[in-house]
Amino acid sequence: MAGGAFVNNGAGTKEYPGKLTLYVFLTCVVAATGGLIFGYDIGISGGVTSMDPFLLKFFPSVYRKEKEKESVNQYCKFDSQLLTTFTSSLYLAALVASFCAATVTRVFGRKWSMFGGGLTFLVGAALNGAAQNVLMLILGRILLGIGVGFANQSVPVYLSEMAPAPLRGMLNIGFQLMITIGILAANLINYGTDKIKSGNGWRISLALAAVPAGIITLGSLFLPDTPNSMIDRGHDEAARKMLRRIRGTDDIDEEYNDLVAASRESKLVEHPWANILERKYRAQLTMAILIPLFQQFTGINVIMFYAPVLFKTIGFGSDASLMSAVITGLVNVFATLVSLFSVDKAGRRKLFLWGGTQMLICQIVVGTLIAIKLGTSGDGSFSKVYAGFLVFFICVYVAGFAWSWGPLGWLVPSEIFPLEIRSAGQSINVSVNMLFTFIIAQAFLTMLCHMKFGLFYFFGGWVVIMTTFIAFFLPETKNVPIEEMVLIWKAHWFWGKFIADEDIHVGANLEMTNGKCYHELKFGHWYRDVKYRFQRSSWSF
Repeated sequence: MAGGAFVNNGAGTKEYPGKLTLYVFLTCVVAATGGLIFGYDIGISGGVTSMDPFLLKFFPSVYRKEKEKESVNQYCKFDSQLLTTFTSSLYLAALVASFCAATVTRVFGRKWSMFGGGLTFLVGAALNGAAQNVLMLILGRILLGIGVGFANQSVPVYLSEMAPAPLRGMLNIGFQLMITIGILAANLINYGTDKIKSGNGWRISLALAAVPAGIITLGSLFLPDTPNSMIDRGHDEAARKMLRRIRGTDDIDEEYNDLVAASRESKLVEHPWANILERKYRAQLTMAILIPLFQQFTGINVIMFYAPVLFKTIGFGSDASLMSAVITGLVNVFATLVSLFSVDKAGRRKLFLWGGTQMLICQIVVGTLIAIKLGTSGDGSFSKVYAGFLVFFICVYVAGFAWSWGPLGWLVPSEIFPLEIRSAGQSINVSVNMLFTFIIAQAFLTMLCHMKFGLFYFFGGWVVIMTTFIAFFLPETKNVPIEEMVLIWKAHWFWGKFIADEDIHVGANLEMTNGKCYHELKFGHWYRDVKYRFQRSSWSF
């Protein structure tokens, strides 16, 4: 049967035949568990750094400052560069590892990058659980970081390539859902291990990172590679069979041919790291840098890294602070589910804009509530009712992030790159994310000490900037086949001027007219239809 694609006239986008098969669903669920290791670490590190036995063993100066009876500036009592190095060293290691992961992902396939990441994380978890000094802690964190770098580089790309275009958002957000589940699991474990009287609860918390590591390590061995990766590595027939299996139809010729065309073009690129700097990739490169940067400057990791410490700082007891972190973790999971089921219907832009507005309001409210009670001196406390209001608005803030910048910060960069620069582009995305995660993690407690409640206004200002950027410069990418994404950029009012007609090869036939080469897109004038629809809908929020 001859393959063919068709146009969804409602969205002006090209679709391929096929459906969501059980096989694709299960493989995407297994691959998405790579997010568990990242989420578990985010949740566990903040919890153990609020445990007295952990602080007493590794950071006694912080412990003594916390236990001082005299009135202490609530903003500054956890300010320690050594303590923040424990948390942030992982993200510096992940930054470096992501560049190595790009080569592994491209040469050997996505699944082996996941396997390497899980195995390295497993070793790091064992080292942290057995740590006897700060050096062992930091070395373990570095190994954990390498694992995170490999997993975060390969998993989002794998999910975007395996998923059918109409459901790519939902399946890709499975990665963020697993991150939130990892955070929640870590918060629950911290809450339980903090009650262990022997004082070794922190060891259990750190060592249990081996569980999510084992899941992705073993799971990756049973994963197939994506048709895109198979074609790129010369396994054309295997790719055709895999595409037929994951789409649940024999009518895959059109999609297969587009994948082959994308692969042939990618093989012309000998140095993807150099090519990504070319003018025609300006839009993708900009998004790969700014989206992960903005994601970190939402301020979310201030909440997730240090939620127990933050709540303890503003007056909650140790037990109450850990429970508050559990509550925010639950909100994170359920709000991510909202995004998972709405992203392919509402679209990426609307979720970005809605979430940004919600986060901005909450940051202003939280900053103001803290300012009223602690002022600039940091000397004060919160009543239970007042603290309850504070936790409520923090939860609303977390929900806003969880259905916008949380999942979309990974989804959008993973789906916008053409095959020839996809691994390099995703590495830039991960490395920028890890760089600014490191910076925020390292600087947060010092920033809190010096900026006080103004820190929340600081991040609120960044939310205004990033929301404005999305409104003007990000086109809607829902339901667009991953290898046809260039057409959306070409249709954009700003990015289109960076892409010449001859740069569009996928989904186009070449035709000579009056001595010039023009791209006559399939299905009549599909490109002009996309541009017309984009111009009509781009500014509607």
